[in-house]
Order: sequence, then C-alpha cells, then structure tokens
Amino acid sequence: MKQAGMKRIVTPSQTVGPYFHIGFRPIPPLVSAGIPGERITVRGRVLDGRGEPVPDGMLETWQANSRGKYAHPDDWQDKQTTPGFTGFGRIITGKDGGFCIDTIRPGTVPWPGTDSARGIGGRRQAPHIVVSFFARGLLKHLVTRVYFGDDPQIGRDPVLLRIEDPARRGTLLARREAGQSGAYRWDIVLQGSGETVFFDI
Repeated sequence: MKQAGMKRIVTPSQTVGPYFHIGFRPIPPLVSAGIPGERITVRGRVLDGRGEPVPDGMLETWQANSRGKYAHPDDWQDKQTTPGFTGFGRIITGKDGGFCIDTIRPGTVPWPGTDSARGIGGRRQAPHIVVSFFARGLLKHLVTRVYFGDDPQIGRDPVLLRIEDPARRGTLLARREAGQSGAYRWDIVLQGSGETVFFDI
C-alpha cells in the first residue's frame, strides 16, 4: 500500500564524476632536469573494451629511483634517496585517452621478504613503475605495473613469472619506440581483447 506523501524516484548509481579531473592537478614524476638517472618517456592511451579512448581519467605512478630506492621510510635498503625525486606522479588522460609518463628509469628492488643487503634470499624485481588508474564509472581504482620490454631482468621478475600466459604477461611490457632515445609505448586496455593485467591489492 502506498503511503501518503511518499514518492519513489530513480536515483543515479554512484560513480566517480561527472568530471573526474576537477580538484586534481598533474604531478610530474620527474620534478627537475637535475635528477640523476636515464631519462625515459612512456606514452600510451587508455582504451575501453570497444577500443575507444577513455578521456578524463587519472594515472598515479609510484616508482623507485635509479638506484632502486623508494622515497619511503619503509624502504630499509642501505641506498641513497634522490633529493627532489619522490617517485610519485599524477597524470590526467587527454581527450584521446593519451598519457605521458616523463621520468627516470627505476632501478631493481628486492622482492618482499628478501634481504639482499644481508645475503638472504636475494630475489629482485625488474625495473618497473606501479600505475593506478582512476576514472568515471570505476568505484575502485585499478592497479597494474609497467615493465620495460628490452630489460633482460624481466625474465626473472617474480611478478611476471606468476602470469603463465605470455600474451597476458605482454600487456605489462612497454615497447621501445624505434629511433627515439628513452621512448617507450604502452597502452592500458580496460576490458576485452588484450586486456591489461590488473592486480588485487
């Protein structure tokens, strides 16, 4: 029985938006030209399941410095941090879904639970950048990694080794662009054919 004064209406579902970039500002991972290490650029696009670009999204990046040291107190390694380099970046995708990560090549870092400084374990992770993606319609952000396809250490990386399908593993590898020093190409595919590997955290 309908109560007097009561009216049912359809409410919108809860999503991030409607304009995700409002209130966010880009934070370049590389804050000055004087940061030591090999300068690299990773360019790509974020694409949905139909191959359409995803504009107005945001990537947050987190990486070690060129020595393989994170600017974080939980990094116990006896290595130097880099003044002026936080390892954190924030990039807004363009109308074509495009993004550009302009940074330095990170060094190798230990696998959790190992202590290479004291000779225990010694497993190492290949150089990589952790990437989190936020966008309208995503109630929870997506987390992935980008590795460098020409790095000889990727064949021993503990995370990549857990991905049995080589095609799926390949979605995490940035390809060097011919004729451009330090330039890589890597797209993020949210669904469907060629979907990027995302991790539960």
